[in-house]
Amino acid sequence: MKQISLPLPPRQRASGRIDFLASDSNRAALGWIERWPDWPAHTLILHGPPGSGKTHLTRLWQERSDAIVLAGPELTDQTPAGLAPRRAIAVDMADSASERALLHLYNWSKETGGNVLIVARQAPLRWAVALPDLASRLRAAPEVAIGTPDDALLSAVLVKHFADRQVRVEPSLIGFLLRRMERSLAAADAIAAALDDAALGRKGPISIPLARRVIAEAGLSPEARDPSA
Repeated sequence: MKQISLPLPPRQRASGRIDFLASDSNRAALGWIERWPDWPAHTLILHGPPGSGKTHLTRLWQERSDAIVLAGPELTDQTPAGLAPRRAIAVDMADSASERALLHLYNWSKETGGNVLIVARQAPLRWAVALPDLASRLRAAPEVAIGTPDDALLSAVLVKHFADRQVRVEPSLIGFLLRRMERSLAAADAIAAALDDAALGRKGPISIPLARRVIAEAGLSPEARDPSA
């Protein structure tokens, strides 16, 4: 009897603490999130490159604090007044927010004891801040960096993504991918999904030759880190 391959339901993006894999590149940032509400100030600045895990950490803090999460351009002068009864807010892409709105948010935090998580790609010292009051508040706030994912983290994330898809792969394949993939968690997710789809289409295992072809065709590697491997 011919077997029919039924499509699996789309996998939900992991966002809980059990799904967050800690490594040297993100352990300090995770520690700050888990330390809440025992922060030395009511505000924390979290910054790091794209694909480093800032969004996942923001979701973890949102679960712990019942925070509202807004993108920088969505923040307005009136936002703090509309937060009640909540007392926590995270602002993603904060460097794209109105400076006046950010200053209002800082004042709200100081006056009410509300909590603010500021998330951006770069540290505030690299922002072009024109308002002196806002600049001084940003300099005074605790900040923590989350680094570019290291090999240990990317390897663990790749293994987890394949396991979530009930796919077993050899360690040699993981090593091959690490030498060729973009250094981001989003890239690890995209590569695992693309290889799983390709293997299902071919009805075969995920091999290094298949990975080489899929990565090249999908443009998932800007450049091999070790072209001779």
